[in-house]
Amino acid sequence: MKCGNKYCKETWDIHTNNRILKLHPTIQCSVKRFINEVEETYNMKIRITDTYRTYTEQDELYKQGRSKAGKIITNAKGGYSYHNFGLAIDVVEIKDKKANYDVSVTKKIAPIAKKHGLAWGGDWKSFKDYPHFDMTFNKTTEELRKLVKEYGDYKKIPLE
Repeated sequence: MKCGNKYCKETWDIHTNNRILKLHPTIQCSVKRFINEVEETYNMKIRITDTYRTYTEQDELYKQGRSKAGKIITNAKGGYSYHNFGLAIDVVEIKDKKANYDVSVTKKIAPIAKKHGLAWGGDWKSFKDYPHFDMTFNKTTEELRKLVKEYGDYKKIPLE
């Protein structure tokens, strides 16, 4: 896949590659470059755990810690998360074939993500979401909801 003047190289991980395909096409190359640069720079294997979510899937996550057992993990209902538009990822380091959710990992890799145009949930003022990165194109979720209605598919909405 060609992206700008550079080719997008697949990542080390088939699961990550498959999840990247669920993202809006405009951000797929930037995400691949981020994952690959982290591996090249730190010899660290990053896996994407989550990308696109339906509004229903988002609503189910929102219930957690509220009407369902567990810890609150999101403040966004369906239609109010950038995941609902294929513009967000959640990541984890895979170390010795196990998930390493240590916050120090995402703190270390955040500058590389930012270099590739991704914003980091660890920079949020409240409810810091350390594994979260997104690319919003300065669009609100309200604008994105309208665009999805107009274009019928989150992957078809114009972003640039």
